[in-house]
Amino acid sequence: MSTATPPSARPSPAPASRRVLAQAGYEAGVLLRNGEQLLVSLVLPLLALVGLVLAPYPDLPEPRVDAVAPGVLALVVVSTAFTGQAIQTGFDRRYGVLRLLGTTPLGRDGLLLGKALAVLAALVGQLVVVGAAALTMGWRPAWSGLPTGVVSVALGAWAFVALALVLAGTLRAEAVLALANLVWVLLAGAGGLLLASEVFSPGLAAVTRWLPSGALGDAMRLSADGGLPWAPWLVLLGWALGLSAVAVRTFRWDD
Repeated sequence: MSTATPPSARPSPAPASRRVLAQAGYEAGVLLRNGEQLLVSLVLPLLALVGLVLAPYPDLPEPRVDAVAPGVLALVVVSTAFTGQAIQTGFDRRYGVLRLLGTTPLGRDGLLLGKALAVLAALVGQLVVVGAAALTMGWRPAWSGLPTGVVSVALGAWAFVALALVLAGTLRAEAVLALANLVWVLLAGAGGLLLASEVFSPGLAAVTRWLPSGALGDAMRLSADGGLPWAPWLVLLGWALGLSAVAVRTFRWDD
C-alpha cells in the first residue's frame, strides 16, 4: 500500500514576504550579537564623537559637536553597510552558507533583500543611539533637515552595501577582512567622512568630494544644517548604481 503524501497535503513554502522578513530578522540578529561588529559600528563611532568634541585638534568652529556629529553618523552608516556586511558575506560565501541559502525557497534575490532590510534595521537603532549621544553633548541640528538626512543615509547605505558585495563576492574571506578594516580606517581618517576635508587640505577636499565617503559626509553635514545636498546625492547615486552593476556581474556565490 502506498503511503506517499498526496500533493494537496504537502506543506507549501511561506509567502515570499514572510521568508524575506524572517531572513532579515536573522541577519539583523547576527549583526547585533556580533561583538566585533558592534565595536566597529557603535563603540568606535561613540569614541570618535567624544574624542573629537573634547580634543583641541583639529581646529573646528564652536560648538565642535555641530561639526563632528554629522560625520560620526556617516561613519555609523559605513561601519554597518560596508565593513560589517563585507566581512559577514565574505565568510558566509567561504563556508557555503550563501550557496545553500540560494537553493532554498528564499532564493538569491530574497537573501539579498533580507540582508538589505537587516542593514537598514540595524542602522536605525545605531543612528538613534549615536544621535542621542550627540544631542546630550549639545548638538542642535536643523530638524527641517531630517527628511534629507534620511535620504542621505539611504543612498549611502546603498552605495556601501554594493561596495561590500563587490569585495565579498570576488575576494577570499581573509582578504575581505583585512581590506574592509583598512578601507574603514582610511575613509574615516582622510576620506571626508568624519570631518570635511577642507579642515585638512583644500586639495584633499577636491578629491574626496567625488568619493562615496566624502559625498556621504557632505550630505549628512548639509542635511544637519537644513540644506539640500543635491550634488552629494548625485555622487552617491552614481557610485550606488555603478557598484551595484559591478556586484551583479562579478559576485560569486561560492569559493
